[in-house]
Amino acid sequence: RFCGVGRVVSGYSTSAGIENPINPSIKVHCTQLLINGNFVDSASGKTFPTYDPRTGDVIAHVAEGDAEDIDRAVCAARKAFDEGPWPKMTAYERSKVLFRFADLLDKHIEELATLETWDNGKPYEQSAKIELPMISRIIRYYAGWADKIHGLTIPADGPHLVQTIHEPIGVAGQIIPWNFPLLMFAWKVGPALACGCTIVLKSAEQTPLSALYAAKLLHEAGLPPGVLNVVSGFGPTAGAALASHMDVDKLAFTGSSETGKIVLELASKSNLKPVTLELGGKSPFIVCKDADVDKAVELAHFALFFNQGQCCSAGSRTYVHEDVHDEFIEKAKARALKRSVGDPFKAGVEQGPQVNNGQPLLHVVVIMSYILIAMKIGVRCYNLRFSPVLFQTDTNAYLNQIDSEQFEKILRYIRSGIESGATLITGGDRLGSKGFYIQPTVFTKVKEDMLIAQEEIFGPVQSILKFRDMDEVIRRANSTRYGLAAGVFTNDLDTANTLSRALKVGTVWINCYDVFDAAIPFGGYKMSGQGREKGVHCLSNYLQVKAIVAPLKNPAWI
Repeated sequence: RFCGVGRVVSGYSTSAGIENPINPSIKVHCTQLLINGNFVDSASGKTFPTYDPRTGDVIAHVAEGDAEDIDRAVCAARKAFDEGPWPKMTAYERSKVLFRFADLLDKHIEELATLETWDNGKPYEQSAKIELPMISRIIRYYAGWADKIHGLTIPADGPHLVQTIHEPIGVAGQIIPWNFPLLMFAWKVGPALACGCTIVLKSAEQTPLSALYAAKLLHEAGLPPGVLNVVSGFGPTAGAALASHMDVDKLAFTGSSETGKIVLELASKSNLKPVTLELGGKSPFIVCKDADVDKAVELAHFALFFNQGQCCSAGSRTYVHEDVHDEFIEKAKARALKRSVGDPFKAGVEQGPQVNNGQPLLHVVVIMSYILIAMKIGVRCYNLRFSPVLFQTDTNAYLNQIDSEQFEKILRYIRSGIESGATLITGGDRLGSKGFYIQPTVFTKVKEDMLIAQEEIFGPVQSILKFRDMDEVIRRANSTRYGLAAGVFTNDLDTANTLSRALKVGTVWINCYDVFDAAIPFGGYKMSGQGREKGVHCLSNYLQVKAIVAPLKNPAWI
């Protein structure tokens, strides 16, 4: 579980850990595309850099997959599904491959956690002690489900034998985000493989390294060639080509709501493939008047600042009852000031740098070439953050778009909060002169019509809002386009029951937050997505239900 992992360390500051980062102890080996069981260069021979968010330096150059590589991967996945051994294995044999994979994940925690932290910026202790154990648990959970998927025998009104069977849907296209690369890899790959599907997975261009290494381990566990193919690349080519490919049977996407709309459109305009979407959020965290303020402050802090605030379910709207509001504010400020920010490889650090794509001018050139390629293959045009753009050749316009990379976007939201009249009580600026660190930031006197209360910031920015009564906070908490999650902090059972049923969200955490056990379904209402990840519900995403009806001749009973 994520709950309760925060530590109280000395105040945030520009430390030696930021200016002199620790050098990771491993070498990067997996940088090519994984297609049909082999690591190969991209068809174009191109590569792109992946950056260390602590410094902005290049970690490695990774093969840059595009539409041709997606087609190669889909062809391999199709052949593996139609002709290969994977769907024809017994479910028990498939489960044994997944169990072996989970064992290998546990064996290689150090390498995987190092890659995750180096590429993403999250604390190493979080990667190694929290996320990697969760990842192997997810894989074992779905390994256990593989031989328990079955249909029904259904009584008919006449003399017929009726049964349903659950068949793998086929080739699954999967697009994962950069904030939890390995965890999202497991959420997607685990259930799809348990159901007998084959996969083409596109990793996030910001964080491609750990997925490639994990895929290598999965093949070491005995996965047949072509069953899992991993293509690193950008949205305009690789992402769009996968979403619109006519031979992909199902699509699963995790990312922003704006991008989710585009993915859904591409899927519908190609072969009408079903799509599951786990999208953005603007989750309320409600502190009721009976709350233990010290405990509420700590949990609200964790709900927002965990993973540098780069969490779709982040409790980014902290509603505090007026009776405890002033005390909560003072203690929330003090807690933010105590947050340890620095090199994520350093022990005790709670917050590392924000994810960033590196050099803007390079991206301008890349984007313009992608748009030309995307037009040639007949898909819409996207920028690096998957937002729809009109074709244009104005370099300054592209620079403005690229300026919305994660680090600069967060700072712009902070400026917006100040300009719209919210009170900044701590933080509000970058930390240090090197890398992409941002001070833990807390706003008070936030109103619903402010951008910081309506839009997903995806950064370490806490917005505190005051409320008077239950009806008011329910109305205000439900006032956004999102509905992913919510937190409720109260000692009153009736209050907890009332709020948990009234909030229009997919998950309500009561006196806890970010509890992501393998069996708990996760997904959103409204523009936070459709379908569910994790748990038994996720299996239906990768299965087709077939009814089989046969006549009964002279049955003894019907």
